[in-house]
Amino acid sequence: MANNLLKYAVSMGLILICLWAGVNIQNLLGTSIPGSIIGMLILFGLMASGLVSGDWVKPSATLLIRYMILLFVPISVGLMDHFDTLISNALPILAAAVGGTFVVLVALGLLLDRLLKRGNK
Repeated sequence: MANNLLKYAVSMGLILICLWAGVNIQNLLGTSIPGSIIGMLILFGLMASGLVSGDWVKPSATLLIRYMILLFVPISVGLMDHFDTLISNALPILAAAVGGTFVVLVALGLLLDRLLKRGNK
């Protein structure tokens, strides 16, 4: 029991330290990139370099992913507050979503075609 609690504390501590570092870097640089994204990149860099093991982060990451749907409730309420703005901009939003999807599909199709042709040579 105490061992599991310690694992959760260490993993949550690592995640929160990376988040804290990302927010501070964002404030120092004055960039528009959110501090949480910078923090995730820091955590990724630590894990990719081998300084932090994935097993150290896994307990809290699993817990956060399990209850992720609760994190979308405030966003959903915020969207409902601005529903009239969403409706008035529905066409540009839909065009961006469909256009972006189309661009990604075409780019991936061309890349896959090129890679498969190169593999057959």
